[in-house]
Amino acid sequence: MASTHVLFNPSCSKCRSLRGLLEDQGIDHELVRYLDAAPTVAELKDIMRLLGITDPRDMMRTNEKIYSELDLATADHDRLLEAMTKHPILIQRPIVIRGDRAVIARPPERALALFSEEREHHGDGRSQSAEREEAHRLG
Repeated sequence: MASTHVLFNPSCSKCRSLRGLLEDQGIDHELVRYLDAAPTVAELKDIMRLLGITDPRDMMRTNEKIYSELDLATADHDRLLEAMTKHPILIQRPIVIRGDRAVIARPPERALALFSEEREHHGDGRSQSAEREEAHRLG
C-alpha cells in the first residue's frame, strides 16, 4: 500500500480538519511540517508533477503578504519556486501525496479521492465497478 504524506501546518484549520478526517477513515499518514523544513525546488517540482500542474501559482497562497512584498505577480516559475523554498508559508495547504498522485485538499474531503479507488479493489485487483460491468455483460 502506498504511503501518504500531508504537507501540514498545525495552525491551519483545514490541515487540522484533514488530519481528523484521515484518522476517522483509518488512513495511515505522515504529517510533514513544511514550515519547519521547507521543500527543495526539486521536491516542489515533483509535487507539481503529482498535482498535474505546470504553474507554481496553482499551489501558492497568492494572498499572503510576502507574495506582494516580493512582487511575485509577474515572477517566472524559477523565482516562484525559490520563493516557496525561502518562504514556505507561500505553499498552499494541505497537500496530500499518495503514490503517484497528489491533491490540494481544500476542502479536506478532496483528499478522499486518492483513496476511493484503492478501497474499491479486491484481492484479485479488479475494482467493484469492473466486477459489476462484467456481471451485467454476462447477465
